[in-house]
Amino acid sequence: MSPLRMGSKQVKAVSSEELNGRSQALEQALAHGGAQLEPRAVASARAVVDKIAERTSKAGNHTVVALAGATGSGKSSLFNTLVGAEVAVVGARRPTTSRPVAAVWGDDDATELLDWLSVAQRHHVTPGPTDATHDTPWTLDGLVLLDLPDFDSRVVEHRVESERVLELVDVFVWVTDPQKYADARLHDDYLRALATHDAVTVVVLNQSDRLTGKATGQIRDDLTRLAADDGIAGVQVIATSASTGAGVDDLRMRLATAVAAQNAAQHRLVADVSASAATLRGGVAATEPTLPETVDAELVDALSRAAGIPTVVAAVERDYRNQAWGRTGWPFTRWVRALRPDPMKRLRLNTRDAVEEKLAVTAGDVRTVLGRSSLPPPTPAARSAVELATRKVGDQAAEGLPTRWAEAVADAATPPGPELADALDQAVVGTSLKMRVPLWWRVFGAAQLVLALVAVLGLVWLAVIAVLGWLTVSQVDTPRWGPLPIPLLMFLGGLLLGLGLAGVARWLGRRGALRRGREIRRRLTDKVAGVAGARIVGPVRAVLERHRQTRESLDRAEQPRR
Repeated sequence: MSPLRMGSKQVKAVSSEELNGRSQALEQALAHGGAQLEPRAVASARAVVDKIAERTSKAGNHTVVALAGATGSGKSSLFNTLVGAEVAVVGARRPTTSRPVAAVWGDDDATELLDWLSVAQRHHVTPGPTDATHDTPWTLDGLVLLDLPDFDSRVVEHRVESERVLELVDVFVWVTDPQKYADARLHDDYLRALATHDAVTVVVLNQSDRLTGKATGQIRDDLTRLAADDGIAGVQVIATSASTGAGVDDLRMRLATAVAAQNAAQHRLVADVSASAATLRGGVAATEPTLPETVDAELVDALSRAAGIPTVVAAVERDYRNQAWGRTGWPFTRWVRALRPDPMKRLRLNTRDAVEEKLAVTAGDVRTVLGRSSLPPPTPAARSAVELATRKVGDQAAEGLPTRWAEAVADAATPPGPELADALDQAVVGTSLKMRVPLWWRVFGAAQLVLALVAVLGLVWLAVIAVLGWLTVSQVDTPRWGPLPIPLLMFLGGLLLGLGLAGVARWLGRRGALRRGREIRRRLTDKVAGVAGARIVGPVRAVLERHRQTRESLDRAEQPRR
């Protein structure tokens, strides 16, 4: 494929696939970056994406070249010389060019393209000449040459129109003169701003007939140096004179090369993509922090306290002890336990009356019947701990990010209070409290009933003996075990052993309650960690993932051509 040679730079042609790929990468970066990208840069980038779609849809293989320059640079005269006719108005009165003027070479219809450029004044040029110094002829067929209003015109409308068209053309020909070649507006506002467009940039020193040969060389070298300072290194400055025709053929050759390559539009558009991506890249970090896979323990602990997990665990432990002592304690005093308030019911974590059902309550039962707990609201200290923990997560995740991204991370790490509180409450009421009745409860409960029965039988036996003695009934022979009557042993043994077994049951109940509390704490903490992951860490990861996708998309859009 023919290379495009502008100035002294020879660059590889840009394929339609590369242009489309980099345009899509820029569009993806805008979608991923969203509000975290600078609005003006976003608007400019969207305009570039739209321009690519519009420019590539135009029929024909035209190359649009703009002659742009300051007032008095002689670009209109140079335009007429290139065209070979007095098309552009030339005169002493300034400014002379108020609207763009177009000259079209070749037979291909450029109406659609010029309508898109909004250029009304058009001139069709007869076939270009043949360069006698070359073995093969060269032609400008396919060239659309524009003479623009002065970019430093004192008429604001002229400057605006010039800048509008410059946004759309394929090749820039910057025309300057010996008096204004170092003008700050040319270098600061255009050459430096379009440094990425060096492949489609030509610099012309017009009115060279006013200089001696030595002076022309010195100014050309100085202009080359200034262009290099602007970021366009290695550009060759073409010295021309519209009045004498000097250097005009060299300029025609440059334009013919651009037309022959039929790739200037792609180069211009790719340069636009690179420039937009570079501007947006300033608002994106070189990389993003990496969050640990697990949720921060400090955050989980703070949320657990805010969710009232210590209160729930304490209630579970009390409930376990009450249930254990109620099932394994001394049968004659168990009724006292029924008078104590149910700690689980007070927190609305359990509403079952029967022990078996209470221990088998599921998360679905609680959610269906209650939906919310009656846990006390978090204390100010607990709320402060949550704020500190979430701020810590946000600060770690935002380290090294630009301000807009850091603010997005901070917002993601600080969800609205009611939403987080509701999620934590649902995590608590949605945690299953189901447990199997411990085997030792059944064993101790059965043993207590046996001992109670023995004690009651012994007491009844002793009562019968006493009644018979009081009624002076015939002497009853009471069985003995050693010196003690068996009824008395049954009564005392049942009482003492039952009380002793109740004491052992209380000790086992306390240990079992601690184990049960640890298990419930683990379950609740896991649920809280899930809430933290979904409501805090997850949104933060999403912001960092958007940052990564934005960064990678911009890198693809900005990548230098090889």
